[in-house]
Amino acid sequence: MKRRVQLPRANVAVRAAFIAIGAALSAFPTIDAEAHGGDLGHLWATGPAWTSDLRVIIPLYASAILFLVGTLRIWRRAGHGRGVRRWQVACFWSGWTVLAVALLSPLHWLGERLFTAHMIEHELLMAVAAPLLVLARPGTAMLWALPASWRAPVGGIGNSLVLGATWRFASLPLTATVLHAAALWAWHMPGLYDLVLVSPLAHWLQHLSFLLSALLFWWALLRGSARGRGYGAAFFYLFLTSLHTGLLGLLLTVSPRLWYPRQVAGATEWGLTPLEDQQLAGLVMWVPAGLVYAAAALTLAGLWIRRSGLRSAGQAHAA
Repeated sequence: MKRRVQLPRANVAVRAAFIAIGAALSAFPTIDAEAHGGDLGHLWATGPAWTSDLRVIIPLYASAILFLVGTLRIWRRAGHGRGVRRWQVACFWSGWTVLAVALLSPLHWLGERLFTAHMIEHELLMAVAAPLLVLARPGTAMLWALPASWRAPVGGIGNSLVLGATWRFASLPLTATVLHAAALWAWHMPGLYDLVLVSPLAHWLQHLSFLLSALLFWWALLRGSARGRGYGAAFFYLFLTSLHTGLLGLLLTVSPRLWYPRQVAGATEWGLTPLEDQQLAGLVMWVPAGLVYAAAALTLAGLWIRRSGLRSAGQAHAA
């Protein structure tokens, strides 16, 4: 008689948490994905709703299932908390939940009507969810979710000559910082932003480019070559990013004219003038998001100084 494998209680808790998240996402009324410039009166009458955009739901849930299955398999073989650390699990589910809140919750619904909420959504993607997911390092767990015969071929995709060279270049701190900045500034140009307001596909591409460029940026600084150089480069590029994102937020805040009239058209429904809505959105990018980058930069600076001190002490002791 085969002995049934008893999973650790923590694994059951992870499953229960995942089921609870799924139930919460499905328990609210949903709306189909649509452009920002829809019929505000009709949508206002429906009340806040969770979004049912399959282009968002499918990859979001697929990533959750892959990470969950892979983590359980690794823990079953290596022991609870080994292979994938508990803090990595916490980082992944925290980042995943932030993504769900930003992209599926009524915050997304509100972001289609209020520029300030839209900016909060963007900052959650780039400054909160992205670094948490990078710290989680979910690749190993997701690889273990695949059939055993698939793991080596899938894991070796990045070892090809072309893809390997492309990744090494793209993940350089300077390259990743420039790509992230380009995505941020390009999508906030009035022409492209106006396209987002009328095209669901452009809106989806905007969020995708924000998330992917932010993941690349944070990976390059926290896991890439910048880490190998003692975090000094990471501190510099974080500081640089805080400057240019703060500048964009400042320009939105102090501008006497509307940058995106269609985006702020619904501000009066919330007791704000269109210009006040734009100013608040600029403040969100300028201050709270800037504080996230500044806090990360100071943390890395502290690690850099500590490592430098330990290295100097070791050299002095050896001498």
